[in-house]
Amino acid sequence: MSNVPADLLYTSDHEYVKTTSDPAIVQVGITDYAQGELGDVVFVNLPKKGDKFGAHAVFGTIEAVKAVSELYSPLAGEVVEVNAAIDANPAAVNSDPYGAGYLIKLKVADAGAMKSLLSAEAYKKHIGE
Repeated sequence: MSNVPADLLYTSDHEYVKTTSDPAIVQVGITDYAQGELGDVVFVNLPKKGDKFGAHAVFGTIEAVKAVSELYSPLAGEVVEVNAAIDANPAAVNSDPYGAGYLIKLKVADAGAMKSLLSAEAYKKHIGE
């Protein structure tokens, strides 16, 4: 059974959104379910600070022993921080996807768009749990 924290929001593409102390900025990463499906993460290709993405746009790729998958921006916005520690330790995505293994922080273009994301309960149904 996957860890699906109740205080986060989710996409059907298996990214999560975590609010930060700044209401305009969210932390984005892949879910525990997604890292489990991928297997051992060996490389993550992330955008640069200042890059802008629309909702559902590809913002990078994640490479595991089994497969390479695209990463989708859960919301439209601008990258304000990239987790540089992932370059040196991509396995943090496996061991701590909601903490040290986060991918980017995004300045959200439209906070109202958060309503389009899945709750923890809806995400659990989506993944069959």
